[in-house]
Amino acid sequence: MAPPKGNKNALGNKGGRPGTYNPSYCARVIALGKAGKSQVQIAVALDVARSTLQSWADQHIEFSAALTRAKQCEQAWWEDMGQNGLTADKFNSAVWSKSMSARFRDDYTERRELAGVPDRPIETKEVSSRRDLARAIAFALAQGLQDSPTE
Repeated sequence: MAPPKGNKNALGNKGGRPGTYNPSYCARVIALGKAGKSQVQIAVALDVARSTLQSWADQHIEFSAALTRAKQCEQAWWEDMGQNGLTADKFNSAVWSKSMSARFRDDYTERRELAGVPDRPIETKEVSSRRDLARAIAFALAQGLQDSPTE
């Protein structure tokens, strides 16, 4: 099928919006990170898809560095909010904690050793609540009792 008459963009079109990267975005990305904004919020502020941010980071080392710095600034902003909440009259620590573990998994996800049966590797699992942790420990203990020889 031939392209519509007068549509010079239809021939050889690879699809998608043309790249609109501008090096000045680096400073804006860092400023948004300092305001605690997530990558999705940064993408919306720049009027691009989140995947475009990653594409720009892959293509432009300075943008990759800006995204990394923005993530650090975002975490610092959220940690400041938590510290301020410690002395505030009203602070929902559960919501803050859940948000931190969702946003910054490497630093805020609880990990516990659950099993250490001889001749088996130690198993670790991420847990999201004390109840989940208690269940996992109870299960591990029950498994250990079933696997141990009777005296």
